[in-house]
Amino acid sequence: MPSLPLPKPSSHPSRLTSRLCTAHKSVIPPEVSRHHDHSANSTTQCCSAVIQTVSSPVSAVWSVLRRFDRPQSYKRFIKSCHVITGSGGVGTLREVRVISGLPASSSHERLELLDDEKHVLSFRVVGGEHRLKNYKSVTSVHEREDGKTVVVESYVVDVPPGNTREDTRAFVDTIVKCNLQSLASTAGERCNFACVEGWFGLFILLSANLIFFSSFFFFLIGR
Repeated sequence: MPSLPLPKPSSHPSRLTSRLCTAHKSVIPPEVSRHHDHSANSTTQCCSAVIQTVSSPVSAVWSVLRRFDRPQSYKRFIKSCHVITGSGGVGTLREVRVISGLPASSSHERLELLDDEKHVLSFRVVGGEHRLKNYKSVTSVHEREDGKTVVVESYVVDVPPGNTREDTRAFVDTIVKCNLQSLASTAGERCNFACVEGWFGLFILLSANLIFFSSFFFFLIGR
C-alpha cells in the first residue's frame, strides 16, 4: 500500500514562484487541454498528469467516470461515498471515506466541472481528515485515432509539511494510476456485460420468432 514517507527537514528557502503543469500537452486534444493547465507554487505545491489507454469505447468509460456520487465503483481505495449536497451536477459536495492503510480517513470533495459533451470532469478537495490539502483533479476522456480511449487525469496539490515535491508526486501518481487501471477494468466489464446482454436478447428474440413460425407452420399443415 503506498504511503507518504516520514517528514524530512527541508533546507531549501521558500520561493513564491509558480509554473504550469504541461506533461499532458502532447497527448490530448487542444479543446480540452486548457482544463489541465494547473498553476503550482514551485516549492509548496506539486502537479502531475497520468495517462491511461483503455480498449473500451469513450461512452463506456465516461458512464463510469461521470458518476460523482459513486467513485467507489472504480476507485478501490474508497470505502464509501455520501452526497452531502447537490444532485450530481456542478457544485455537488460529497464525503468519501477511504480504506485503512492510507494517511487519511475522509475527504470532502466538490464537483467543479462536468462536461458531458467534451467528457471532462473536475473536482476539488475542500475538507476532511487527510494530508493532501488543496487537491484539485481534472480528468478528460477522448478517442484516439486507432479507436482506443485515452483517459488523462491531472492534479495539483499542496506538499505536506516536511515532505518533498518528489515524495508527494510519487505517492499521488501511484494512487491515480491504480484508479485509472481500475477504471479501465470496470469499463471493460460493463462493456462485455452489455455485449453479452445484447446477444442474449437477440437469441431470445430469434427463438421466439422460430417458435411462432414453427407453430404457425404446423397449424397450417393441421388444417
